[in-house]
Amino acid sequence: MKIAVAGKGGVGKTTVAGTIARFLGRDGLRILAVDADPSYTLWSALGIPEDVANKIVPLTENEELVEERLQIKEVGPTSTGVFKLNPRVDDLAAKFAISGPDNVSLLVAGTIDLGGSGCMCPSATLLKSLMRHLVIGTDEAFIMDMDAGVENLGRGTTRGMDALLVVAEPGRRALDILGKIKNLAADIGVGKVYAVGNKVATSEDAEMIRERVESEGIPLLGIVPLDENIRAADRKGMAPIDLDSNSPAMIAIKEIKDQLVSLGH
Repeated sequence: MKIAVAGKGGVGKTTVAGTIARFLGRDGLRILAVDADPSYTLWSALGIPEDVANKIVPLTENEELVEERLQIKEVGPTSTGVFKLNPRVDDLAAKFAISGPDNVSLLVAGTIDLGGSGCMCPSATLLKSLMRHLVIGTDEAFIMDMDAGVENLGRGTTRGMDALLVVAEPGRRALDILGKIKNLAADIGVGKVYAVGNKVATSEDAEMIRERVESEGIPLLGIVPLDENIRAADRKGMAPIDLDSNSPAMIAIKEIKDQLVSLGH
């Protein structure tokens, strides 16, 4: 099961990604959660302590690691020297992943401000190689929390994923991204694209999401209701699943997880 979770900033994709990972882990699967968002807050949705998270250095910001693996002398977004295009990455998850609850480990990959999908900077090469290895070579199921928008799709770091979940809240700007993500996913060979409605407070909200995803031809996996427990968990510094695994939002996300499993992803 190889899943990427995308969406416009603020729609709740990190909460969805982290909670699905926890529920899959409770099913007995070993889960590697990969955080490719520059804010790297997936740890909070997974229930990893803040003092542990504060010590994390994203792989793409670890200049010593990038220099070693790509065999270059200078690391940075403007590097122009020669470097390896296929660095060794098979041991990175074992060395740098952090253990979390429910059989879930977290690997903070980070992201890169490429200024365009054609960039061949060293950090971008390391991240693409890592994603390619995880997709093709690992025996662990994993979920990737992407950066907001469509940048990672444009860079090809999600190439080969089994499924891409696009999280959208009931609003025009959040829904406008659906078609763009669907087209980019098709270009890089992502298996299936599904929509998840989030922060839904009324029947009108739900209908807005249903109409838009239907017009884009994207299957809707589920609707997650607006749930005060999500904000309460954030205030307490807890993962929502640890505050109340039977809250309305958690029940809805668990059903979405069950849908993914039944679909074979």
